[in-house]
Amino acid sequence: MTENTFPVYKVDAIVTFFRTEVLTGQEAKHFTKNDLAPSPKPDAVQRLYMRILQLLYRFKPECHYMVPFSENIQHPQLHEWPTAVMSVYLRMRQFLRMCYVYDFSLNDLLAPKVKRTVTILSGIMNYLHFRKQRLDMTMGHQERFREDMDKLQAYSRGTKDAQKKMDKLTTIPPEQQAEARELDSALSDLQTNTMHQYQEVNAINENIAEWKTEMAEKAQKLTQLKVDVATLKENIGKLKSQIVESPEEMKIQMEKMKENVKNIKLAIETADERLVGLQSNVQGVTHSEADIQLIFKLLQDLQSSMNKTQQHQEEAQALVCVYEAQQKELKNHGVEEGQLKRSLGMKMDKESKQHIRRQKKKEIKDQYIEDVLGQCDNVHQKREQIADQIQERDRDSQHLRSQMTNLRDTCSQETEKAQVTHHRHNINV
Repeated sequence: MTENTFPVYKVDAIVTFFRTEVLTGQEAKHFTKNDLAPSPKPDAVQRLYMRILQLLYRFKPECHYMVPFSENIQHPQLHEWPTAVMSVYLRMRQFLRMCYVYDFSLNDLLAPKVKRTVTILSGIMNYLHFRKQRLDMTMGHQERFREDMDKLQAYSRGTKDAQKKMDKLTTIPPEQQAEARELDSALSDLQTNTMHQYQEVNAINENIAEWKTEMAEKAQKLTQLKVDVATLKENIGKLKSQIVESPEEMKIQMEKMKENVKNIKLAIETADERLVGLQSNVQGVTHSEADIQLIFKLLQDLQSSMNKTQQHQEEAQALVCVYEAQQKELKNHGVEEGQLKRSLGMKMDKESKQHIRRQKKKEIKDQYIEDVLGQCDNVHQKREQIADQIQERDRDSQHLRSQMTNLRDTCSQETEKAQVTHHRHNINV
């Protein structure tokens, strides 16, 4: 007790602590500083120790008086007070080892002193502070564990709901599978038809471009022919003014001019026919362009539906990412749960080891108590034997006394008789 590992508190602090933390009701009101200083009261100290044991081990004060004895003991009511004191002494001796107090004795219960009681109560107070802190820490760990379990359950529910939504989005119901197949076949047919129509439109556009080039070439030729005719007419006018024409040459030139005009008219007619054909082709192209626009609208609708399907796929991918993140969180929570379970397992192992040690100590204590009780029984038996011997000796002494009284009476009678006979003899003489 010279070198303590805990602080020694003042008497006021000890009284306030035990009144608020240990004692309850009337006991807390009646427990004052006078019970500890200047001279501690044994009854108050024993009652306080009993309440401390009740707080720590749920060992009620009434249980200290219920220690089993053998049936041959006479007057068991005389043993109630020492049994309670011995019970408190043994249990406090076991408990104070955890408070780093190793020299607890019976004098600390029967005749307590101020310094001893203050140091013992300071050690108990330090241990109770430590116990309260550890209880708060364990409660915090339990609350965190419960919160983690609630989060894990919520995450598992969310993952299950997300999995169900993913299954709903990815799987097509049997009622719509036929429609989906029909839509897929229709989409494939439309794609093939649009490809053919695109090829036809491209061919028609190529033909139109060729026809446009031909028309431009023919227009250039017509303009060139018109220019040539105008130049010929000018040359003819000039030649007519310069040359005196013969009728024969004039006829020959007129015939040539007629032939040239006929050729020009034929060329113009063929050009007109080609223009009519090109116009009809252009009208067909316009009709085909209208059809292409309709197909293009259908393709836009298909593109919008494809965009919607892509959006659904993106949502499904986002749900998959959320599912993977939640799975990672679940794994992390599983790891944390495993760590908590390991820590709980370690604590349970420690508690089991401590329980085994306590059981062993309890068994040793019970064996010690049984030995003490056996010794007490032997002492009681010896005492009974000695009492029986004393009673026999008393009887013998009484018998001897009665014999001595009888002998004294007989002696007194014989002496009286002897005196009478002696007196008579003297008279006769």
